[in-house]
Amino acid sequence: MENQTIITEFILLGLSGDPRLQIFLFFVFLIIYAMTILGNLVIMLVIWIKSTLHTPMFFFLSHLAFVDICYSSVTVPKMLENFIAKHKTISWEGCILQIFFFFQAACAEVFILSAMAYDRYVAICDPLHYTTIMKKEICRQLVGGAWVMGFLYAVINALPLLKLHFCQYNIIRHYSCEIPSLLLLSCDKTLINYVILLASSFLFGLTSFLFTLLSYIYIISTILKIHSAKGRSKAFSTCSSHLMVVVLFYGTGYLHYLKPSSSSSVILDQLFSIQYSISTPMLNPIIYSLKTKEVKEAIKNLIAFN
Repeated sequence: MENQTIITEFILLGLSGDPRLQIFLFFVFLIIYAMTILGNLVIMLVIWIKSTLHTPMFFFLSHLAFVDICYSSVTVPKMLENFIAKHKTISWEGCILQIFFFFQAACAEVFILSAMAYDRYVAICDPLHYTTIMKKEICRQLVGGAWVMGFLYAVINALPLLKLHFCQYNIIRHYSCEIPSLLLLSCDKTLINYVILLASSFLFGLTSFLFTLLSYIYIISTILKIHSAKGRSKAFSTCSSHLMVVVLFYGTGYLHYLKPSSSSSVILDQLFSIQYSISTPMLNPIIYSLKTKEVKEAIKNLIAFN
């Protein structure tokens, strides 16, 4: 077993081996990361400042913005460092921690999206009881539950990785640590890790997805029953931003994991990963800023005030 404890760090090949292209990519992703942080901070700021936005819907949105900052910050800073670093390495502990925090943020995000879907369901399908159902305590519990679920999902998948040994290969063909890439390098049998990953992803992912899906089935059926076109348009506008974010997140995420597994899919794998873990956190505040009238007006007022 002595030879199985030699490897203490991994090499992240990243997106390109061309030094000139790496410099270009560094500035591209630096801009994307800066826009992600700035956009989500603006969303959080306007919701905190504007008293008219102190509602359950925007309470969830502010937490979604915070999760997006965390989600993007798990992988992008290390990615940027490796673009300009001579040695593109990450320690064994750093790799495990990256996986842990990535899983926690990703799982928390899907459950916050589910909480937002439930909020829209109550607002549209049961508006008379909205204020009694969506109390502050309930909203806090839903957000707290999302973080707890994220923590459990991360622990379930990260802890078994601590028992693995790496004795020969340490090259990861990706810009970040991901469980499938890491398991391929292990000298130990990893079937149990794959089973845990599949079972936990199915349990947590399907639970949150079905909750969101059922909410929208009831929402859409209720909207279709509204007689006036203006009424239908107004009702749909209250959830269109969230629906776009849900489709964007789940669409790219499921395409990433359902694509064919082959050596030729490495580039495709990286593209999908960039889309749902780097681009989506940047696009979410843009979508809400453009599609949500209250947020758009609050941002305009904030800019005008300054």
